[in-house]
Amino acid sequence: MSDKYASDSQEEKNPDNIITALYEDGDLVELNCEKAESDRILNNIYIGKVKNIVSNIQAAFIEIADGLMCYYSFEDNKSPIFVNHKNSQKLAIGDELLVQVSKENVKTKAPVVTSNLSFAGKYMVLTTGNCRIGISGKIPEEQKKRLKSWVKPYASEDYGFIVRTNAKDAQKEQIEKEIEALIRRYNDVKSAGLHRTCFSLIYQAPPAYLTNLRDTYARNLESIITDDGELYGAMKAYLELEQKEDAGKLMFYEDSLLPLQKLYSLETRLKEALREQVWLKSGAYLIIQPTEAFVVIDVNTGKFTGKKKLQDTFLKINLEAAKEIAKQLRLRNLSGIIVVDFIDMEREEDRQSLMESLDECLKKDPVKATLVGMSRLNLVEITRKKVRKPLKEQMVVQCPVCGGRGYLY
Repeated sequence: MSDKYASDSQEEKNPDNIITALYEDGDLVELNCEKAESDRILNNIYIGKVKNIVSNIQAAFIEIADGLMCYYSFEDNKSPIFVNHKNSQKLAIGDELLVQVSKENVKTKAPVVTSNLSFAGKYMVLTTGNCRIGISGKIPEEQKKRLKSWVKPYASEDYGFIVRTNAKDAQKEQIEKEIEALIRRYNDVKSAGLHRTCFSLIYQAPPAYLTNLRDTYARNLESIITDDGELYGAMKAYLELEQKEDAGKLMFYEDSLLPLQKLYSLETRLKEALREQVWLKSGAYLIIQPTEAFVVIDVNTGKFTGKKKLQDTFLKINLEAAKEIAKQLRLRNLSGIIVVDFIDMEREEDRQSLMESLDECLKKDPVKATLVGMSRLNLVEITRKKVRKPLKEQMVVQCPVCGGRGYLY
C-alpha cells in the first residue's frame, strides 16, 4: 500500500449481514459481506479425519465436521500434525490430524485445509511447516536486517515467522510481545488437539470485520466507523486488547435520518460491484465475467471519442483500463486465473508500456497478484491468490421457502 493514502473503514449490519467497506483517499477499494451469525470456517483449526486418499492426484479428502469434506494436498503438506499415535508421516484412512482451513469453498470446489498452521497478528504471522523468517517485500531493505535480528531469537524447529508490513513502524517491545502471544496460541492449540475428540473446533478465527482492522496498513488508518452498537462493542474490545494504538480511531455514528449505509451509498456501490459492465471515465468500458475456470475481462472502446491517432487512442484506453482492472479485482475479490482481452495494439513499445503500468497497479494490491504475461493471442494473464469467496459469492442468499438462490442486492 502507498504511504500517501488515507483509509477509513465502515462497518454496517444489514440486517443479517455485516458489510465492511474500506476507503482510500475517499475512494472505495474493498467490500466484504459476511453473515452476522456466520458459519464461516476460514482460518479455523479442527481435528479432521482422513476419509479418502486419491493417489493419482496426490491428495486426500479430510472431514472436519459431519459431512463437510475438504481438499488436502500432499505436495503442500509435508509435516502433518497427527492426533492419533503413528510411527510414520504417511496419511492413512481414519487418521486424525490438526488442520486449518486455508481457502473457503467456492462454487463447486471444496474448502482447502492444510497442516501448515498459521496465526496472524498485526505485525507477525507464526507459521508451521516453514521454519524460516520471511519479511514483507514492502519493507525497505535497511529495516529488514533490524527486524530480522529482533525475530531471530524466537526461531524454532517447529515454526517460523513472517514479518508483516505493519512491523516497519513498530517498536521492538511490540514485536516481542506479539511473538510471545502467537507462540502461546500455537502451544495451546497443539496441546488442546491431543485431548479433544474428532471434528472438534480447536481454534476459531476472528470474524472478517475484525481481521480487516488487523490487516489494514496501520500508518494510513485514519478512522473506523460503525452505526451498530453490537459491532461497536466488539470492535472496541478487540482494539483495546489487540491494537490499543488504534482504539482511539473507532467512532460510533448516530443519525436516525441518515444511516451510515445511505451516507456512503453502500447499496448502490454493492450493486455496481455485481454488474458485468464497468464504465470508464473516457467512455470506454469493461465486461467482467467470472466463470467456473477463470475470470474473463474484455476491454471495449465504447463511447470513447479520442481525436488522436488510432494507436494512441488504443493505448490511452488500455492504460485507463489497466488501472480500473486492478481496482476491480480487489473490490470484487476476484482471484485465481484472470484473462484480460485488451484492445489490440500494433506497436511493441505500447504493449510494453501497458504491461509495466498494469504490473505497478497490481503491486498495490494487499493480496498477492502476479502479472504472468501476454500470450501470442495478445491476451494478458494474471493470477491472484485465492483466500475468501469473491464478493458475488458472498452476496448469494438462499430463499427459505423455495430454496432458490439470488443476490442480496
